[in-house]
Amino acid sequence: MTKKILIVGGVAGGASAAARLRRLDEEAEIILFERGEFISFANCGLPYYIGGAIQERNKLLVQTPEAMHARFNIDIRVNSEVIGIDAKNNSVKVASETRGVYDETYDFLVLSPGAKAIRPKIPGIEHPGIFTLRNIPDTDNIKDFIERKLVKKAVVVGGGFVGVEVAENLTEKGIAVTIVEAAPHILAPFDSDMVTRAEKELQEHGIALVLGDSVTGFSDRNGIVEVALKSEKRLEADLIILAIGVTPDTGFIKDSGIELGPKGHIVVNDKLQTSINNIYAVGDAIETVDFVNGQKTTIPLAGPANKQGRIAADNICGIASTYKGTQGTSIIKIFSLTGACTGSNERTLANSGIPFHVIYVHPNAHAAYYPGAAPLSIKLIFDSEGKILGAQAFGYEGVDKRIDDIATVIRLRGTVTDLTELELAYAPPYSSAKDPVNMAGYVAENVLRGRMEVVLPRDMNTIDLNRVQLVDVRTEEEYKNGHIEGAVHIPVDSIRDRISEFSKDKEIWLYCKVGLRGYIAASVLSQKGYKVKNLTGGYESFMLANFKPSGISTKDTDAESSVLKAMNNYTRVLDACGLCCPGPLMQVKNCIDDMAIGEILKITASDPGFYEDIKAWCQRTNNELVELNKEGALITAYIKKTGAELISAAPEMTRVRDNKTLVVFSGDLDKALASFIIANGAATMGKKVTMFFTFWGLNIIRKHNQPAVEKGFMDKMFGMMMPRGSKKLKLSKMNMMGLGTMMMKAVMKNKNVPSLEELIEAAIESGIELVACQMSMDVMGLKPEELLPGVKIGGVGYYLGEAEDSNVNLFI
Repeated sequence: MTKKILIVGGVAGGASAAARLRRLDEEAEIILFERGEFISFANCGLPYYIGGAIQERNKLLVQTPEAMHARFNIDIRVNSEVIGIDAKNNSVKVASETRGVYDETYDFLVLSPGAKAIRPKIPGIEHPGIFTLRNIPDTDNIKDFIERKLVKKAVVVGGGFVGVEVAENLTEKGIAVTIVEAAPHILAPFDSDMVTRAEKELQEHGIALVLGDSVTGFSDRNGIVEVALKSEKRLEADLIILAIGVTPDTGFIKDSGIELGPKGHIVVNDKLQTSINNIYAVGDAIETVDFVNGQKTTIPLAGPANKQGRIAADNICGIASTYKGTQGTSIIKIFSLTGACTGSNERTLANSGIPFHVIYVHPNAHAAYYPGAAPLSIKLIFDSEGKILGAQAFGYEGVDKRIDDIATVIRLRGTVTDLTELELAYAPPYSSAKDPVNMAGYVAENVLRGRMEVVLPRDMNTIDLNRVQLVDVRTEEEYKNGHIEGAVHIPVDSIRDRISEFSKDKEIWLYCKVGLRGYIAASVLSQKGYKVKNLTGGYESFMLANFKPSGISTKDTDAESSVLKAMNNYTRVLDACGLCCPGPLMQVKNCIDDMAIGEILKITASDPGFYEDIKAWCQRTNNELVELNKEGALITAYIKKTGAELISAAPEMTRVRDNKTLVVFSGDLDKALASFIIANGAATMGKKVTMFFTFWGLNIIRKHNQPAVEKGFMDKMFGMMMPRGSKKLKLSKMNMMGLGTMMMKAVMKNKNVPSLEELIEAAIESGIELVACQMSMDVMGLKPEELLPGVKIGGVGYYLGEAEDSNVNLFI
């Protein structure tokens, strides 16, 4: 028996159902009704056509009525609106532009009416400068209005995905844009501690964000739209785009007997059947199940709608097929930044009463040593059994594949351990040997197995310093560039030597930049009996969670002129992309030293910390930071040499004792690294640095190849037993017969941290004095010929003289 199937609505759900039905049943009579003239178009691409990224309008048309009829033999009836359903008699009432009002019977009915943009009933809403964006005619009207009215200012009401995409594309056309969002943050699927990345990116591109405020009305002022806000603020614009959400377009269904949800969505089962057996529904108009928590939800996305159309067609044709729910996997482009999410966020889980854990990681998207390495931020949410409940990510590359990896594991009901075991494609331009997804799994697994207790960024805002000791384990320069209020500074490599400074009476909360050094510090302290917690995601997550947009446009024509002037007058160019701190600063110091006063250096770096580091460096060295900007993952600074080094020529009586001395007693690799990182960091600030090597520290500055030197028996024995040069040094802890040292060097290389040999070479090139203690050399049986070129020989008197002129004197 030939089936007669009617489909109400095209686009994603209806069009995919029609095509699938024909592939399964060549004899079925299939009629598709579309209220407008376009049966299948890329509504997700509409903002990009307005902005000009998509140049040709016809590329938005996925399928035309003529092409679909030719290929699938489907009766396509455009400009035909279904205005009623008579379920008892299996018929629908159609209002057609060409055929008038008529009835059409069916054996099966597929409803795909979609949703319509919300247009609230507030004063002035009918102003001709106010638009919504939902279909091709909307797009045509907006583009025409922009061109006719020469729009300069626009207000986008609503900070959802469409609102943000429209704001970006209007900005790309040179229009000044303000987003007004009634909620505290934009992009509701993201949690507030992650979405700040998007808000920061929008603000950096000149978009003003007005959050926690709503529109109460519109009025006309000589052709300009005045927007009244609940806060009593007033905004003016040439163009208003309403992007405050959608509502199901199901008004014609209300008297049909089909069950509707509380907000008008069509209720369906897992076969996508409505409450009437031979009527199915798909797409934005249906109420579906949340895949993660099993509760009823509505998620208007094109991907699920396409799948639902296929499943409904299968069931109509006798193929058992079920829809297991929507997990809300979404992605958005925000200028150069990408944001993506999948599964449930914290708000949804909390409202559902589902307990969860959270961790953050900030790895590079690909190998740090490969050019252009840029960090991404991942938030992973999981339960006490390790099952993944949701994830969110932001970054400048590789975000899509990471969120897709996690989305796949969620769909397979996987755990954080599954993330650690994923074998993912690796080559330096694309990833690291430990992919960011693996890293998120490792951190989550550490939490679940009790290897690390964590605190969240929001916990820092309510910390009780009477019961908690907050410790910053980053470097001195990082600490000076900004830290959490109340934190004491104990660098991770100094913990064992400064163990007495940790409180036994308080819980210790540690933080570093992204969480890794905090974890290392926590493992040391916990094994020594301290109660320790680590800030997951580190200072990076804390700063992101506490970002507050200014609410005004950051576009500044004077500043832009300054940038252009600097760009036209720089004399040196430095590419420090891929280098980690302190690498970029060291290279800046070397370049500035070689430049003449008044010359401008242009430096590009990808280390996100460089944005703040270079501000501090210029301030302390009195060099002028002409301009600092960020485009995507790249940070560009223009630095003008001012001749600050002449300050040292001041009379002796007014000279500031600002030198730095380090006594290097240890020959352990980790302590040697800490010594040279501190020394190089101080040198970049223009300080005179003296490193005094004594006893075991002398091994650091030995040559790798033993020269022919005449020695006595005891001296030879000492020389054979001690490590010969920096390459032979071992770790002070967890050396594991050399395996730990190998692991440390591999991690440093992977994260583009300079090796000890490179740090020593940089120290020599920057003028740091390396001094070997004469007395210690005699005791250890070392000769001057065995030391690296450029090492001075000195005694206690020389050291004390240098220390006298120093305001920092470290013993390592």
